[in-house]
Amino acid sequence: MSIHATALVDADAVIADDVEIGPWCTVGPGVTLEAGVRLVSHVVIPRDTTVGTGTVIHPFAVIGGDPQHNGYKGERVTLKIGARNTIREHSTFNRGTPQGSGETVIGSDNLFMTGAHVGHDCIVGSNITFANNATLGGHAEIGDRVFLGGLSAVHQFGRVGQGAIVGGLAAVTRDVIPYGSAWGNHARLRGLNLIGLKRKGYDKAAVRRLLAAYRDLFECKDQPFAQRIDAAAETYADLPEIVEIIAFIRRDTRRPLCLPED
Repeated sequence: MSIHATALVDADAVIADDVEIGPWCTVGPGVTLEAGVRLVSHVVIPRDTTVGTGTVIHPFAVIGGDPQHNGYKGERVTLKIGARNTIREHSTFNRGTPQGSGETVIGSDNLFMTGAHVGHDCIVGSNITFANNATLGGHAEIGDRVFLGGLSAVHQFGRVGQGAIVGGLAAVTRDVIPYGSAWGNHARLRGLNLIGLKRKGYDKAAVRRLLAAYRDLFECKDQPFAQRIDAAAETYADLPEIVEIIAFIRRDTRRPLCLPED
């Protein structure tokens, strides 16, 4: 391993053999840095945090800080980060709370641009992009392959389903369906994330069928929404994406659903 002479590494930290810890970094007790982790410089990991294989953390990030919660009294709570994440300058990730799950969990292969924030008890998937200063309130859940635009913010307990895109500056106070496209302040559902679907390899016929299902769910207002959900569940039972969207809608949640404007 390579540890710069100015770095402070607690004796209780577990450091893999090939980890690089740059100048003026602080690594506290209960921290585990897995193989290939690199702390560029001035990175602070206060305590009780696991950083997965190959993750690179850039200067002035504070990863695994105390939860920003008035009820936190110093209990042992954790942050777990998966493999191959890129965490850019000034990002802040908080550990969990005893009032929540006690753990903040982040997946693998994510890009967190400058100033990204992950609040306490959040669950963040994999292959996600947080643009500059994208922010999660506590207990938020973000599915795989989500794109959060710059300066967007997801309300505490909010959910963004996998494959969705949230526009820049959007205040997300309502849950965003999988594969949805939400933007505006406050964010409203504007359709499906067509760019993301095309990048994922969906052909035109598949996209057209998903759009038809979207219209049946959200644009045909001759029936109550609950009846439209039941009808779509039957009509599009062979489409895994629509099955996922309907399951997302039906799940118990503390936040209302992000819908199109009336």
